[in-house]
Amino acid sequence: MFSRLFSGSKRSLSSLSEQEVLALAISSEEDDGRIYQAYAQILKDRYPDSARIFEDMAEVENTHKNMLIDMHRRRFGERIPLIRREHVNGFLTRRPDWLRQNLTLDAMRREAEAMETQAYNFYVEAAKNTSDAATRQLLGELALAEQGHEDVARMLTDKHVPEGVRRKEDDTAYRQFLLTYVQPGLAGLMDGSVSTLAPIFAAAFATQDTWQTFLVGLSASVGAGISMGFTEAAHDDGKLSGRGSPLKRGLSCGIMTALGGLGHALPYLIPHFWTATIIAGIVVFVELWAIAFIQNKYMETPFLRAAVQVVIGGSLVLAAGVLIGNA
Repeated sequence: MFSRLFSGSKRSLSSLSEQEVLALAISSEEDDGRIYQAYAQILKDRYPDSARIFEDMAEVENTHKNMLIDMHRRRFGERIPLIRREHVNGFLTRRPDWLRQNLTLDAMRREAEAMETQAYNFYVEAAKNTSDAATRQLLGELALAEQGHEDVARMLTDKHVPEGVRRKEDDTAYRQFLLTYVQPGLAGLMDGSVSTLAPIFAAAFATQDTWQTFLVGLSASVGAGISMGFTEAAHDDGKLSGRGSPLKRGLSCGIMTALGGLGHALPYLIPHFWTATIIAGIVVFVELWAIAFIQNKYMETPFLRAAVQVVIGGSLVLAAGVLIGNA
């Protein structure tokens, strides 16, 4: 009783009968084909050439499924037992369709490669546990076919996605990454790093109390993060602008805003005022130069111009906070 409780409800591949192995192979090929069709559906508008690759790979999986069904019909009849990958130990969990909607093109390519590798390993192990010569031969042939899918994918890529189209698709994916993550995150980092300087340093010099300063910095950072995140998510649903999921943009903007403020608020957990203030000033310096670096690397802003804009702006806000705190 206890061994069954702790072993779980999944079975090992070696415990399956030959009919169950064939049934598992059929359901696996069917699932993989449906996954590739889902990828094609997701990609058809933005990456039509890559979508055709996944459509062709789905057709290959359907061919394999029909071969397996014919073998099952000859050996065991028409009724195929219900057994799927999630019933057997050792298989990777497949994402449902609603979790695939936001995968990047590269993520889909990597997952497809992992799927083919796992299918190859399954057929190799399944063939070892099969005594029927014809079934064993079929499983071995399918193993070789899955192993060759990388070459098939490469040929399909050459057919549907020549170098120029691939470069265009990669550029589109990179642009989408910038619009969905980098641009909102950079805006949040700039706002969190710069806008919280005045209240934090004003509180520091006005109170000379590191704990009170930390609380001011924590509240300012979290509040700014929530405000910026909701603003980014609410003002544009991404459908017309093409900027991507509002949830992703809101999270990126909100988290980076909060981190930008917390960076120079956390040093005030140190009880010694001047030690905490010096470290906070160093953190501010690092934050401002990091913003300039990100602007230069991802937004193609000349580094000198980005540095001058960010450092001068941040320095003015910092000076305002110090002056107000000493007033």
